[in-house]
Amino acid sequence: MPIQTADLCDAHEDKVSVLAPMFRSFGGRSAFGGVISTLKLFEDNSLVRKALESAGNGRVLVVDGGASMRCALVGDQLAELGVKNGWAGIIVYGCIRDSKAIGDMDLGVFALGTHPRKTVKRNTGEVDLAVTFGGVTFTPGHYAYADEDGVIVSATALI
Repeated sequence: MPIQTADLCDAHEDKVSVLAPMFRSFGGRSAFGGVISTLKLFEDNSLVRKALESAGNGRVLVVDGGASMRCALVGDQLAELGVKNGWAGIIVYGCIRDSKAIGDMDLGVFALGTHPRKTVKRNTGEVDLAVTFGGVTFTPGHYAYADEDGVIVSATALI
């Protein structure tokens, strides 16, 4: 079944939270959804690599990068790991880079924007905790769905 967030909102209005319209779609997969895994970090993508090196099993990686616009948290090499390891998509509350290459990959990637600078590597951050931005809380084990109309979150699977 194709993911259409507008239809999911209509059918499950009382079960979904809708993220504020702040993201752009950069990935080659324009619609995606799955179980949420989360990271909370700031200008250090070491944990992003570690997460994407693991089996994705169709999950959605939500990266709370504190809305930093000073460097990119995901680039083409990390996105390629996501494709290789079966992630459905990545939602980055921050920036990505290598957007042209990522646009050719079978991976959903939403981010605030792009930035050419890479991050520092300090191995800092937190894994699998509830993170909140854009008026929505992303809880590990809940579900995120994204398409051209936006991002929605539900405690239960909608499709």
